[in-house]
Amino acid sequence: MTSKNPGIMLVDDHPERAHLVCERLRAAGYSILAQINSAEGLLFQVEKFRPDIVLIDIESPDRDILESLAVVNREAPTPVAMFSSRGDSEFISRAVESGVSAYMAEGITPERVAPAIEIAMAQFKNFQQLRLSLERTQKQLIDRKTIERAKGLLMAKKNLSEEEAHKTLRNLAMSSNSTIRAVAEQLIHYFQSEH
Repeated sequence: MTSKNPGIMLVDDHPERAHLVCERLRAAGYSILAQINSAEGLLFQVEKFRPDIVLIDIESPDRDILESLAVVNREAPTPVAMFSSRGDSEFISRAVESGVSAYMAEGITPERVAPAIEIAMAQFKNFQQLRLSLERTQKQLIDRKTIERAKGLLMAKKNLSEEEAHKTLRNLAMSSNSTIRAVAEQLIHYFQSEH
């Protein structure tokens, strides 16, 4: 278990089992923030309780639960561990695409919960790091394209070399206390409005 026991939201459509699992989790030192019996309004519940992880054990998970998970993954990314007797690979793939970090193709039991929590939280952390890295890379590519376009316009309109165009952008950014990308966007807009 991690040094800080995560706050859990349990989604379980079987009340007796949910009660037993919650008791065992509390006994193991976990904090149960909420226990709900369906994934309806899941985003609202996640935003309300802000769990560290969502555990889902639904007898017959369907497309609706996957859609709810996709919305949560997009709007309030949270680690999710799903326990289900539904073990077909297509459903598991769709569950992972919807934001499930760990999928256990068997029902929930108190013994399986702790490892599932650890797996889901580790997978979620890795995925979030990959997502942030991808977003950073995409932003850098957009920045570079914008700067290259502005340099090209300066070279064409002002008859500058590439080095002179870059120096001009850099000097404009420094004198206006702005980024090179912001100056490049302003120049592109300026040259476009000339037409």
